[in-house]
This record gives sequence, C-alpha cells and structure tokens, in this order.
Amino acid sequence: MIAYALRRLAYGFLVVQGVLGLLFVLFFLYAEPIDMARRAVGEKAPPAVLERWVEEHGYDRPWPQLLRDHYRSMLTFDFGRSDADGVPIARRLRDGAGPSLSFTVPTFFLGLALGVGLSLFVAYFRETYIDRMGVVLAVLAMSVSILLYIIGVQFLIGKILNWFPISGFDSDPSVLPRFVAMPILIGVVSGVAHDVRFYRTVFVEETGRDYVRTARAKGCGDGQVMVRHVLRNALIPILTHVVTAIPFLFTGALLTESFFGIPGLGAVTVEAIQGNDFSTLRVMVFIGSLAFILFQIITDFSYTLADPRVRLE
Repeated sequence: MIAYALRRLAYGFLVVQGVLGLLFVLFFLYAEPIDMARRAVGEKAPPAVLERWVEEHGYDRPWPQLLRDHYRSMLTFDFGRSDADGVPIARRLRDGAGPSLSFTVPTFFLGLALGVGLSLFVAYFRETYIDRMGVVLAVLAMSVSILLYIIGVQFLIGKILNWFPISGFDSDPSVLPRFVAMPILIGVVSGVAHDVRFYRTVFVEETGRDYVRTARAKGCGDGQVMVRHVLRNALIPILTHVVTAIPFLFTGALLTESFFGIPGLGAVTVEAIQGNDFSTLRVMVFIGSLAFILFQIITDFSYTLADPRVRLE
C-alpha cells in the first residue's frame, strides 16, 4: 500500500504541475499584461497609467522569471496580494472559508442522508408505482435550474412568509442559522434529485446480486436486506460520488453566495471575475484544482475501508 500511495502522490504532484502550467499560459501568455491592465483600469486609460499598473503588480518581469515566481508562490502558498485592492489573498481566503463552510457542510450532510434514505426507499419498492413516481419526480427536479430554486425560495419563504432574511450574513452563532437556512434548503432540494437518481440505480443493481438472493433464502426480510446488505455493498460508488463532492464545500457555491450576499469563497471568485482581479482568480482556480486532486487520491484509499476485498497495489 505504501508503494501505491507514493505512486498516487507522485501522479497527483505531476497533475498539479500541469495545472500550474496551464494557469501560467492562460494568465501570463494568452492574456498579455497590457491587456490585463486595460481591463483593470479601463479601456480608455492613458498608456502611462497602463504601464504603471503593470509595473506595480509585477507583470513587467521577463516571462521565465514570471514562470519561476508563479510556481514558487503557488507551491509555497504565498499567494501575494489582490490586483484589485492590494489585500493579501491568504487573508481573503481565511475570511471567506468560514461563511462558505457554514452552509455547504450542513447542506452536504443533510443532502447525503436524505438522498441515501430516499434512494433506499424507492429501491425497496422497485418496479412499483412508488419507484416509477420517484424516478419521474427526480428527473423533473433535475431539469429545474438552480436559479429558479433560489428565486422561488427567496420569494416564498423570504418575502411572502417572511421566515428568514432574503439576503445577508452574520457570523454570530445566535443569528447565523437564520441567514443560512434558505441557502441550505436550496442546496439540499436542488441536489437531492440527482442523488436519488444515481443512488437508486446503484441500489437496484445490487438487489439483483447473488448475495441478495442468498440472504433472502436464509430468511432475511427485505428491509434488513436493503440496509445491512445492499447499502453496505453499494458503498464504493457512493463513496466515489461523495468524496469527489467534498472539494466544492471549500470553494463555496457561486450563485448561492451571490444571491444571498454571503461573503464566502464563491463570492470571492465572482468578485474577482467582475473586478478583473487576475491574481485572486488564479489562486481560486488553483485551490479548487488542488482540492479536487487531493480528494481523488483520498477516494482510492477510502475504498479499502468500505470493502476489505479491495487491495491497493
């Protein structure tokens, strides 16, 4: 297993190098510094102002030096300062991580529990009207844009019923649930349909296995078979789906944070795009890629916990 871990880490490191190389091409070679300055300070800015902006942000260095500094800063997590306002990017990441996790983590666990529970329920009544109705509702819910969920929940719960604030954020634990309740509800409702559609397919496939027929022949009831046998043997595809979703907890939800005024990492990314903050945007893309690669490696090792028959060689 140690040899496998070293190979996977080496492979992940090479992928990170490739991601950094692609980021350098996009942000330093494809987008020339003078064009970046023009987008940042305005299309009609005098040439002297553009050149001053390029010099102040260090984009006037030769590209070999830019390449070296780019790799060094990313790999050492020395992200520098924002192009827009000069704020340290590391501080912006620390400030945005809490608001993002305050609603993405509850959304993740509630969605996982609800998705697995509903999928088991639908698979238990497979080939019945409950199963067919569940599949139809899941497909219909998957077809609805998240924008409609956001606008609908804000209008119904925030404006008509006036249960929670439509937007805003306060990290005070006494009022925080009021500000994250609607984002959590939207995240769970918009994502559970996809989970039910995926997990239901996995569970129904497992119900046709030989071990299920053997368990029933030994006298196990359908409910016991679904929970103790089918769910346990379906953990590998569930883990694959779950672990690969974890990186998005840290990067936040772009649309949700924008509509609800949550100052999380998703809002940081949107502000970087709108404000032509290239240094912050480059860091956010790198952080997202690094988290995805890391949890891909963790997924492989989680298989051994779900199924002792899996051997990493």
